Amino acid sequence: MHRNQRLLSVAVVLVPALLLSIYYGHENFWDKPFPQVLSLTKSTSCYSEPLIQNSYKPNIAFPKDNPPPCTCKNTEPAKQYVPKDEMEDLGKRRAEEYRQHQIRTGKQNDVLLLAPPNTPLQYPIRGFRVSPMNKTLIPGLALHAQNQTIYEVSLKVGKGVLSVMDVQEGEDVDGQNEANLTISSTSLEKLNDLLSRVTYTSTIYHIKTEDLSYFSFENYEVIFPIEIKRPSVPVLYDLGREINSQVTVLVKAFLRYKELKVLIKSIRVNYPNLKIIIADDSHEPEKIEGDNIEHYIMPPAQGWFAGRNLAVSQVTTKYFLWVDDDFVFLNQTRIESFVKIMEAVPELDVVGGEVDGNRFAFKLLYQEGNSDEGGCITRVREKHGPVPGLDKCFFVDGVVNYFMARTDAVRRVGFDPFLKRVAHTEFFIDGLGGLLVATCEGLRIGHQERKVTGDYNKYRFPPKSDSNNKMKHHFFKNHLKCIKY
Repeated sequence: MHRNQRLLSVAVVLVPALLLSIYYGHENFWDKPFPQVLSLTKSTSCYSEPLIQNSYKPNIAFPKDNPPPCTCKNTEPAKQYVPKDEMEDLGKRRAEEYRQHQIRTGKQNDVLLLAPPNTPLQYPIRGFRVSPMNKTLIPGLALHAQNQTIYEVSLKVGKGVLSVMDVQEGEDVDGQNEANLTISSTSLEKLNDLLSRVTYTSTIYHIKTEDLSYFSFENYEVIFPIEIKRPSVPVLYDLGREINSQVTVLVKAFLRYKELKVLIKSIRVNYPNLKIIIADDSHEPEKIEGDNIEHYIMPPAQGWFAGRNLAVSQVTTKYFLWVDDDFVFLNQTRIESFVKIMEAVPELDVVGGEVDGNRFAFKLLYQEGNSDEGGCITRVREKHGPVPGLDKCFFVDGVVNYFMARTDAVRRVGFDPFLKRVAHTEFFIDGLGGLLVATCEGLRIGHQERKVTGDYNKYRFPPKSDSNNKMKHHFFKNHLKCIKY
């Protein structure tokens, strides 16, 4: 029995060791870009010191790799809508625009930082933000090391200079107001006092960028980010005490004046003083009169999104409610319910309701793709998940044409006026990652009887050439390889 127990003990030790030796001995393992492959540690009262060290730096910043190509199933690539004789030149212009987009969105600062194990260095890992070209104390710098005769640390930055405030005689600081700073002392307590006075000052002006600071002691090196950001001024909206000062109703009108007048009449039943803004690009505009109605006449047939831009540009309230010109307010249509939801969750930018029971909520499955081919988008009728604290509300990426939105958030995205006739999902594509969208049950509005009119349908259902030009537009503008609705 004892012999069996000894054999079992040997197996418990040797089998894992054998498996580890096979795994770590594989020829591809050492090619993996890990900053630390293996670290065996021993405990001390201050920190754990690696028993085995390798030639890698303990802390490394990896630039994010170019993502792999993406795939859109059962759909054609968008580039097929680009004429062959235009493709080469258009492709070059698209590549240059994408390069500039990466710069404007700070992609060059998008690096992966890996923290080292068991380092004696203390440093800020997140949240250190400075105003450009202003001296700022770096919080939390410290060394936790065992007793030794002398302690020496160094810091290095790329877009600024470092210094120690109020350096006294006998304090050993080298590199004041330079990009490389070295501090040494025979006392750990005095060294940490000096570290508590280290400042950073950016030497370039930029409203939003990032620097990396390299902080080292002996064989240890860590990297921490420094966010350089110009503070922005808040833009606030006074909600007032009634719905009229909180929400504006927006309508894009085209030819359907009979339906538009029915809509306005239905709004006035419960909201007699609510402002209504109408953007109208009809060929022969009719005058729409009434209290608190702003009727803006556009050049003929400028299109759906151009009208939306015009209407949103005139809003002075915190929120607006978008409706189509052939909708109708019901007895249970309550704008206050939208406002209550938006105020309860300030992060929300858009909340969609339902038209005749249809909420048409969807997700956008987006793969960034590589820099050469572009990304892939597929629209699916799914939800992300429930909105915490709100019953029957769910996060999505897009909603039906009946929604309340935060005015300043939508203005930042805007509506692309190139899209004149068939456009809705495209706004949510442009806002993906920038707008927080939800759909909620119970926010109802009705739809008037659908009537077939020759003049209207001629614009409502454009020829196939319009769709082809639209796909060519997305290929360039949204850097897309393919899109599937």
